[in-house]
Amino acid sequence: MADTGAAALLATWEAGLTEAPAGRALLLHGTARPDLDATALPAVPLGEREGDLLALRRALFGERMQVRLDCRACGADMEFELDAGEFARSLDRPARQVVRLTEDGWDIAFRLPAAADLTAAARAADPRTALLARCLVSAAHDGAPRTAGSLPPAVQRRIAEAVEAADPGADITLNVGCPECATTTRAELDIASYLWTELDSWARDTLLDVHLLATAYGWSEPEILALSPLRRRYYLELCADV
Repeated sequence: MADTGAAALLATWEAGLTEAPAGRALLLHGTARPDLDATALPAVPLGEREGDLLALRRALFGERMQVRLDCRACGADMEFELDAGEFARSLDRPARQVVRLTEDGWDIAFRLPAAADLTAAARAADPRTALLARCLVSAAHDGAPRTAGSLPPAVQRRIAEAVEAADPGADITLNVGCPECATTTRAELDIASYLWTELDSWARDTLLDVHLLATAYGWSEPEILALSPLRRRYYLELCADV
């Protein structure tokens, strides 16, 4: 885990303000994985990245995650809590980056998609075909080489199933029963967006603290950020009492 002190986190937040969601996810992943070079981050399999971001979220904001969804049937506002620790343990990280499929004369090797693959495929006219072409390592039928565009739909479905089984953490899905109508709502949990929302709220609160303490005591931002959250809160209470 990288330096998650207040100053470093504020720098990450500031850098992400002008970024699209994909850029913010990359910044957060870099904070979670300082052991990886910046050029290597986009190539990390999606399930591994989601696990890294969940670990960062737990380190910064604890084990409890508040989630809100609208029921897809009756529109009721559903609010519930997730245990981030239990949730993390339920996500298996990929054991390998290349999946092999051998059946019915087919011999296929397929690399697990990463963030860079999704970003590039999204710009294509046919994102699904583009993703398949990017991640297909090799394909042959009865010994004859085949290209991504020549794979039958049934084979493409089997590849998708094999990838999902090999990297279940790439698609974090919640199934929530509505207390009003008992309908189950299925929704994806985008941990990068969830974490960014929390970081944005924390950063704005922290900068307000800096403003108040700097006004009251004349301290610099680095001096204020060097205080522990508890001491910072105590000084803010003293300011309110004056």
